[in-house]
Amino acid sequence: MAADSEPESEVFEITDFTTASEWERFISKVEEVLNDWKLIGVSSGKPLEKGVYTTGIWEEKSDEISFADFRFSITHHYLVQEASGKDGKEELVEDALPLSMQDLLCMNNDFPPRAHCLVRWYGLREFVVIAPAANNDAVLSESKCNLLLSSVSIALGNTGCQVTLFVQIHHKWRRMYVGECQGPGVRTDFEMVHLRKVPNQYTHLSGLLDIFKSKIGCPLTPLPPVSIAIRLTYVLQDWQQYFWPQQPPDIDALIGGEVGGLEFGKLPFGACEDPVSELHLAATWPHLTEGIIVDNDVYSDLDPIQAPQWSVRVRKADNLQCLLGDFLTEFFKLCRRKESTDEILGRATFEEDGKEVADITHALSKLTEPAPVPIHKLSVTNMVHSAKKKIRKHRGVDDSPLNNEVLSTIMLFLFPDAADRLTDGSEARPSTSRNNPPPESEEYNLFSQFKSAPSDSLTYKLALCLCMINFYHGGVKGVAHLWQEFVVEMRRRWEKNYLIPELANGSPDLRCCLLHQKLQMLNCCIERKKARDEGKKPYTSDRSPSGSSGDTGKAVDRSGGDYQKETEKERGEVGKSWESWSDSEEEFFECLSDTEELKGNGQENGKKGGTKEGNKESANLKPEGRLHPHGKLTLLHPGEPLYIPVTQEPAPMTEDLLEEQSEVLAKLGTSAEGAHLRARMQSACLLSDMESFKAANPGCCLEDFVRWYSPRDYIEEEVVDEEGNRVLKGELSARMKIPSNMWVEAWETAKPVPARRQRRLFDDTREAEKVLHYLAVQKPADLARHLLPCVIHAAVLKVKEEETLEDIASVKKIIKQIISHSSKVLRFPNPEDKKLEEIIAQIMSAEAIIARARSLKAKFGIEKCDHEEEKEDLERFVNCLLEQPEVSVIGAGRGPAGSIIHKLFLNAQRMTESSDEVATMTSLDEELKRSGSSDERRLNLGAVTDFPPPAGRELILRITVPRPAPYSKPLPQRMYSVITKEDFRLAGAFSADTTFF
Repeated sequence: MAADSEPESEVFEITDFTTASEWERFISKVEEVLNDWKLIGVSSGKPLEKGVYTTGIWEEKSDEISFADFRFSITHHYLVQEASGKDGKEELVEDALPLSMQDLLCMNNDFPPRAHCLVRWYGLREFVVIAPAANNDAVLSESKCNLLLSSVSIALGNTGCQVTLFVQIHHKWRRMYVGECQGPGVRTDFEMVHLRKVPNQYTHLSGLLDIFKSKIGCPLTPLPPVSIAIRLTYVLQDWQQYFWPQQPPDIDALIGGEVGGLEFGKLPFGACEDPVSELHLAATWPHLTEGIIVDNDVYSDLDPIQAPQWSVRVRKADNLQCLLGDFLTEFFKLCRRKESTDEILGRATFEEDGKEVADITHALSKLTEPAPVPIHKLSVTNMVHSAKKKIRKHRGVDDSPLNNEVLSTIMLFLFPDAADRLTDGSEARPSTSRNNPPPESEEYNLFSQFKSAPSDSLTYKLALCLCMINFYHGGVKGVAHLWQEFVVEMRRRWEKNYLIPELANGSPDLRCCLLHQKLQMLNCCIERKKARDEGKKPYTSDRSPSGSSGDTGKAVDRSGGDYQKETEKERGEVGKSWESWSDSEEEFFECLSDTEELKGNGQENGKKGGTKEGNKESANLKPEGRLHPHGKLTLLHPGEPLYIPVTQEPAPMTEDLLEEQSEVLAKLGTSAEGAHLRARMQSACLLSDMESFKAANPGCCLEDFVRWYSPRDYIEEEVVDEEGNRVLKGELSARMKIPSNMWVEAWETAKPVPARRQRRLFDDTREAEKVLHYLAVQKPADLARHLLPCVIHAAVLKVKEEETLEDIASVKKIIKQIISHSSKVLRFPNPEDKKLEEIIAQIMSAEAIIARARSLKAKFGIEKCDHEEEKEDLERFVNCLLEQPEVSVIGAGRGPAGSIIHKLFLNAQRMTESSDEVATMTSLDEELKRSGSSDERRLNLGAVTDFPPPAGRELILRITVPRPAPYSKPLPQRMYSVITKEDFRLAGAFSADTTFF
């Protein structure tokens, strides 16, 4: 029994060695990702065109894998190419080299200006990178690096993937990669060396060739010549002899004169410093062979003047300060301020109680002034007094954020009619040119897209003034001071009946910002008040829904002068004239009670009877409030001419009032009573017109009113009467015959009251006080929010104006994006700050590009160029520098642009050698015609006197040799080297034959 039990106990101690380890799971995940991305098998592609790495589209896709608890990201980078046709697939050779190995020898895309670092170092069109997922993670130990590289090698062998697979090791800032590529019977190892200090023996071509040959270890003798590509990069930083053409603004200058070289009322533009900090010149020798040139620690043939290819790139100045961008940024900061005007300017500014020392000379005036009233207790009647008190200044001239001269200049700019009033003592009529129909131009109509204000309006000019005051004169305190003076001017214009200039006539334009609507509303109030005080009706209105004219609709005649020149008899029929009623303001604006109104109009018709009886009784009344005869229409029953009455204008409304009204109407609900009440509220204007019509046409009926007011609701048909004659017979439309119709109810309710004795539909006094109070309580932040669309609008117009002078395609594209983005963001109230910052950043980007273009044009002397063809070539070259990361110089150092670049470096070099030579710098022609051999112009280290030592040296060495044995297959070998002042990197790709070794 004991013997039988021993084998059973051993069964439970068996260890299953088939369980996958973490390393095997990691390899499996890598293989799974490669399968998902369809990177398995033979890769095919057409030969690469020149420059496709820069102009083509690069895409990438990523996934996440893990080795135990260490997370890696795996990313596939590839150049998008059109799929090759069937013919290309048939030409595939069974043992063809993988594309990655073919790319190692391709010379069409050496030194791409904008690409992934591995593309620049190895020239690959497609590769996969495995890197630590977290930025602070790194693979540091040699054993872990070898483990990852082994995993990559196994995964490539298992899947048959021919795409190069890299692993990032060490810290990410070092950009260290190792990788491998496998093909049928071949393998390429990608290795890298990165040092902070450059070894002296490897600073030149001969030392690097020694490394390359020793690494290849090819047994062939003699070794085939190595193909070499060299690029030397020279950096120009000294622009002292080329002053930046933009002069800095004179902040101390008066704003009314010249500020920063700009007219008052216009935004500034341009960079305050040179927007181009450096110019990088790359001299390239693309196709050299070992033995043709000499480059060692004693002598060098690499003269940049003799280089066959030149390419240039410019480096932008970091944190470039531009005037327009600074204006916008500082103004936008106002939107985030929380202080009120009281807190910014001090309570003593507004309240007399704050004065510790009282002036005895003002004692009597203080006694007569009203006591301060808390804001929450304000009413319409006392709002004017509290508003006056709130905005009254009590500080000295020295304490004001804005001095009197600056303030006077601004106020005269905003209100040009004030200057005319000062000269002749009478009110100057606002400029009629401002009230002309807006021109149908895209620039002018931008305000409707941005919800700002027309570019010729007072609101627009106010926004520019506040923007300038905020930047040049006192910041938020200056803004608060100017706004306070603006509100005082608005109050004065309301009290003196002076119209506000630079505003379009008519009701508030809902396409504009709310502040612009408020000013238009105030102008409407001033216009009504002025007309009432002068005893004249400003307008006669046509509120016919049908909008028809002539004998079919309510006539519109703004020039009623001919009808006012009636005979005394006709005047007697109309009754009291409009002028006679103007003094009785209370009687005009406050409607009487029903009993008083009946008494005033003859109480004998007080009892409601049938329509005919009512018409007969009302026919005994004297007609009042007639404007002029209609012309063709007559009353149906008496047969007398139909007169168009003097009617009240409908109340203008701003968008916030419309919103309040819609909320009130919505709160009435959907019940029958609520619907009826809502209809009554909306028919106030209709009722007023009916009363005016009854007063002007005694004995009229509803059909008469409908024929004038809404002709479409009166249907006329030809019928044959008893005598056989064709006559027109009319009747009301179907909707007018509906029981409990609003029109019928309103007609029965309406009494014959002329417009002058009706309650005002639009109480201009109350609405004006509401607007003035709204203006007075605005904080600087609220004001900036209201006017920011106007400032953005002005900035866009400024950028468009400046762009037309330069004609830059990229700026045109940015402007279209700004307009599209702003139209979506600004049309809604309270846009997000983040979106506003994006718009401002786009405007700043366009300004920087234009400033950069002007800087380059000044440096390359385009305006001074005499030859037209040469000038066009230089302009094209400058535009390419703005659009492209790197631009080839036509003719290298011997072309027009190359000659100028040569001169720039030459002058910079001579200035560094001796300051005395700056005054004796020779012209470009003399410098280029200097005599002497090339040997006399070289230094020991290979740099010529005309250029500084190269800031960067890049070399690519290529060769195709059998490796590792003489009978192995000839395979591509490549090594890339980059040497800078504090950086040395070697990136090698060495291929080996895995079949014949």
